[in-house]
Amino acid sequence: MKGWKGRPLLGIKIALVLSLVLSLLTGCGIGSPNVKETYPLESVSRDGNATSYVYRAADKTVPEVAKELADEKKPDQMSKEDSERMFLVYGKDYYHLQKDPKKETDTLIEVDSQEYVQKNYDSSFLKGYLTAVVIGQLFDSLGGLGGGYRGYSSKDTYQPKQGNYHAPTTSDKKIAPPLTVEKKGSIFRRGGSNGDSSVGSGGSIFDRKSDSSKSSRGSISRGSSGSGGLFDSPKKSYTKPKTRVGSGKITRRSRR
Repeated sequence: MKGWKGRPLLGIKIALVLSLVLSLLTGCGIGSPNVKETYPLESVSRDGNATSYVYRAADKTVPEVAKELADEKKPDQMSKEDSERMFLVYGKDYYHLQKDPKKETDTLIEVDSQEYVQKNYDSSFLKGYLTAVVIGQLFDSLGGLGGGYRGYSSKDTYQPKQGNYHAPTTSDKKIAPPLTVEKKGSIFRRGGSNGDSSVGSGGSIFDRKSDSSKSSRGSISRGSSGSGGLFDSPKKSYTKPKTRVGSGKITRRSRR
């Protein structure tokens, strides 16, 4: 009976562990860099599998954003550095970084699915940013067909053939691809030294640069003589207790 009672509890524990693992995998942004928390979703176009999500990186240049994404996850292909626009390819996701013409201090991050690129982009325009092999894989199967689209920043002039952009809805935000770039943080200790306390520089939030002059690791030291601490070594100056050797007699009582 005890074994049967324990099984439901075991099942609950296993379910909790699996849900935790799934949440961690989701947060890691497998397959593409994760930038959603940092850069807000601004515009969405969805037409079946042809999807385009546009994020805004405020006060960042195109090369700066490209470096952040590439440092987070190495792309399959990355176009040469350019202040106006750059492309990063992650599998079937195409990251089109563009300087916002309406606010030139910001960068627009357009994440297009392969189907969206095939149906809307101008293949001759992409030749300046993607290799001939990638362009061939995109358009050869379609007989060279595509569109005249050249990115979200010029959508009013070079309009996409399919789909229209709109402000993101609640459902859009739930299914939008994760796009969060990890940044360096600092952990401060009260009364700590001025040593380097940056985290994340070693690829993990738990990595910390060591300070050879001032170690922050704890230690247990044995006390000096006379301290009487719990971890003190036995004192060698103890004297043996004095003993007295005496003689005595044992008498037996006589029986009456």
